[in-house]
Amino acid sequence: MTGTVETEPTVAERLFGERIELAREFTAALVDQGEQRGLIGPLELPRLWTRHILNSAIAAPLFSGRVADIGSGAGLPGIVLAIARPDVEFTLIEPMERRVVWLDEQVSALGLTNVEVVRARAEEVPQPQGFDAVTARAVSALRTLIPLTAPLVRDGGELVLLKGMNVGNEIDAAQKQIKKFRLSDVRVEVLGEGVLPETTRVLRARVR
Repeated sequence: MTGTVETEPTVAERLFGERIELAREFTAALVDQGEQRGLIGPLELPRLWTRHILNSAIAAPLFSGRVADIGSGAGLPGIVLAIARPDVEFTLIEPMERRVVWLDEQVSALGLTNVEVVRARAEEVPQPQGFDAVTARAVSALRTLIPLTAPLVRDGGELVLLKGMNVGNEIDAAQKQIKKFRLSDVRVEVLGEGVLPETTRVLRARVR
């Protein structure tokens, strides 16, 4: 482990409520093993809570039913969301074996009964019923991400994609994919204003 570890912001307890201890355990595991196992870079430790944990948790109220997280990686946002929303069923889809091992370990260690980990690429996942929502964070640009995520959403379900400052440009570049996959009500919501040091931008779209 290298670098200074960010102190837990006071708002964390507000976002996680009675589940805060699980969030602390998961964050501590990332601090302890994340860099060594290639899950996070050394520069992320001083901003781990702000940039990654809370950035994911602030989106938790947007989900219900059955949700898939594509390219779950270190568990951001999937594990964080599953901690914050024990009433929602999460399927974490990750193709890389060592990351799947990590996700399975965390699901077991944290006792998350609302999580299933699937080792697969998004396009390999059979889902005849479709998920109520599909999310992803820091996976790829929208023009690549939409063809991977939209087919997994049930008719009338939603894409809820955590994106960066460039999301407006990504939407412009993905107009062909937005039309092809029949996305409607495409919008960007900014979460965490006045609550978090760094806001979270979420691309939301209905899939028909």
